[in-house]
Amino acid sequence: MTWQLQRGATFYPNGSVRFCVWAPRVGKMAVRVVSADDQTVAMARNSAGVHTVTVQGVRPGSRYFYLLDGERTRPDPVSRFQPEGVHGPSAVVDPSAFSWTDQAWHGRASKDLILYELHPGTFTAEGTFAAILPYLDYLKYDLGITAVELMPIAEFPGQRNWGYDGTHPYAPHSAYGGPQGLKTLINACHDKQLAVVLDVVYNHLGPEGNYLSEYGPYFTDSYHTPWGQGVNFAGAGSTEVRRYFLDNALYWITEYHVDALRLDAIHGIVDASPTHILQELGEAVHAQARALDRTAVVIAESDLNESRVITPVKEGGWGLDAQWNDDFHHSLHTLLTGEQRGYYQDFGRLADLAVALSEGFVYQGQHSLFRQRPHGTSSRAFPGERFVICSQNHDQIGNRAQGDRLSTLVPFPALKLAAGLVLCAPNVPLLFMGEEYGETAPFLYFTSHTDPQLVQAVQAGRQREFAGFAWGEKVPDPQDPETFRRSILHHHLREQQPYQALLHFYRDLIVLRQHSPTLRNCNKECMNIRLLPEQNILLLHRWQPQEDEVLVLTSFAATAVSLIPPLPPGQWQRVLDAEEECYSGSALAGLPAVLRQDQPRRIVFAPFAFALYRNCL
Repeated sequence: MTWQLQRGATFYPNGSVRFCVWAPRVGKMAVRVVSADDQTVAMARNSAGVHTVTVQGVRPGSRYFYLLDGERTRPDPVSRFQPEGVHGPSAVVDPSAFSWTDQAWHGRASKDLILYELHPGTFTAEGTFAAILPYLDYLKYDLGITAVELMPIAEFPGQRNWGYDGTHPYAPHSAYGGPQGLKTLINACHDKQLAVVLDVVYNHLGPEGNYLSEYGPYFTDSYHTPWGQGVNFAGAGSTEVRRYFLDNALYWITEYHVDALRLDAIHGIVDASPTHILQELGEAVHAQARALDRTAVVIAESDLNESRVITPVKEGGWGLDAQWNDDFHHSLHTLLTGEQRGYYQDFGRLADLAVALSEGFVYQGQHSLFRQRPHGTSSRAFPGERFVICSQNHDQIGNRAQGDRLSTLVPFPALKLAAGLVLCAPNVPLLFMGEEYGETAPFLYFTSHTDPQLVQAVQAGRQREFAGFAWGEKVPDPQDPETFRRSILHHHLREQQPYQALLHFYRDLIVLRQHSPTLRNCNKECMNIRLLPEQNILLLHRWQPQEDEVLVLTSFAATAVSLIPPLPPGQWQRVLDAEEECYSGSALAGLPAVLRQDQPRRIVFAPFAFALYRNCL
């Protein structure tokens, strides 16, 4: 029997609804169904503090509150829908009412993912799930990605937010289109053979509209996160707290057919339990996926470089499928931009990028200048599909004071070089919405809180956050609607040059990756990297035994470089060169069509050159 959600409002075909809530801090609980006659029904409480009642004649769409100790009304902690926002009533949802047509879809393994991260509110001017639908053909066929990754969609205050301030983890945001809109989007993605990854936040809840503490000991003062109190995963009452988040993960996999979860900032989770909550979550998700005859992937975000996260459970780890590798991003970003402030001070060497490509983490226990202590653990033994890499993502753009995209920081050829390395690395590539055509709109941090004190605290916090980066004194006001509007994509740009050429380059790279056994295999063992640090040249040699052999030539120099490259044996036929005219390059600056080790020749690398060759022998 597969898992089913037992908490919250469960609709039955006979027209009744069972309301169930864990609330040990509440002596008397009642459910108030908001209707013409506003009925209030007392709930029975058991010794564990679970309150339940079944009410007849309540239909899907009916709105309700819980009445706590006869004094105050609050939304359901396990609300499936908050149509009037975080403070309003919850709504009854019948999960069986949606007609899924994805029965033939079984998901994708992590090694087959080419992720496209998007923010539902700024991907289109409409800012809804429904507005994404017309772009699925573009993402699938014009670009070639295999998975859509949604930034958090849990109900948050107002209509503008990154999603990490959500306070109703089970309720798809009402302004985006609620449960119906999200299910329609996921079903349509599966129809296009696109997997769906959902970003979920289990390290904290947003402050506004967060009523969990009135119900039970969901939070603890034993540790704090950058966002407030820590979640109580190990203290008194933690069994039900753990269930709350485990149920949430299973809920998305089961009721919404989500293919993968991206766990936000797991370094903000502290758990001293015999079985860590992340191990329990991963095992539960994988078991449920097997029961549903599907593949489900769990991806963590962590800044700890902790290999235990992706170490199999049988070897003493938590057994998650993959994690974001910020070290790859930082290595690439510093080489392209020259930035060396804040956490970028730990990077900037060509050798760092070589380590990120060949091993995963750059910092595997050595001293970090930024942290002023040793940082990280070894990642050498892990296959490439355990690491998600990118040249841009919501954090690395949006956590800059001005939300600068790479397209506004580096020359056009450097954008192609970044794309080439991300898509030719033996890892899981992630693109951030708009990067594929060089979107220039910033991705700023925006909110729509209604609490004035919270608004002031957020504004002050943003100023403090950027003090170490020297990114300018004035930070856009997150509450200003214009900050949000400036972050909306300009899709029309991809019909113009040079944006169209960059999109063409991304598409061709993805096609090559999809059809090359070597580029698709994520095998770090079948790879060799040669560095020429004085010339800022990196050569990436990858192969699939008896099938395919690829050579990638790159230059991080801002000026042309002339040299005789150290080639592997073979006859190397050029397959793609960023300097081709169709990619808005200069054909005269391109690398030779054929290269041979036994016929060494001096060649000129254009600034930020990128070219891919295949062995024809």
